Amino acid sequence: MTLNAVSKQQPWERIAPVLAAGQRVFGENRVQEALRRWEARREGLELRLIGPLQTNKTHEAVAFFDVIETLDRERLAGALAQEIQRQGRAPRLYVQVNTGEEPQKAGIAPAAADAFIAACRKDYGLPIEGLMCIPPESQPPAPHFALLAKIAARNGLLGLSMGMSADFETAVRFGATAVRVGSALFGER
Repeated sequence: MTLNAVSKQQPWERIAPVLAAGQRVFGENRVQEALRRWEARREGLELRLIGPLQTNKTHEAVAFFDVIETLDRERLAGALAQEIQRQGRAPRLYVQVNTGEEPQKAGIAPAAADAFIAACRKDYGLPIEGLMCIPPESQPPAPHFALLAKIAARNGLLGLSMGMSADFETAVRFGATAVRVGSALFGER
């Protein structure tokens, strides 16, 4: 189980004690913010991009992050494949699934997930490690975590990034291999 400390938009004064206590995995929402915060402190850390990735930021994202959890469209898959080939460096990749099919959220619809994962592997040569989801705030998270686990199982994926500060215990019960915890560690933004 990986505790991904969501440091996005947190002041350094809140992050420093968590880092000093031994936390080594941090999640960031934006490429530029992560570069400013972590570039000089990068050694010995695992940095995960947990926010949407624009195709024009793939160069920086591939060079900087160890894990990209928000692969959610073919155009991005193509851009990542090109950049990975160019740099000879491949971050671990997770497909974001929009389990609640919320129009305001990124992610592949559950019904399209199998075909998208297959295309990432076959057409783009991307080694997909797992899946990520963010359930709707207005619904119980358990059915969304169960759905993500089913999609992962039928695609032979072991990584499940699911669960945040309010629901990580439920996510663990449904097989999460990584939880994204921010406010429980750092306080509200």
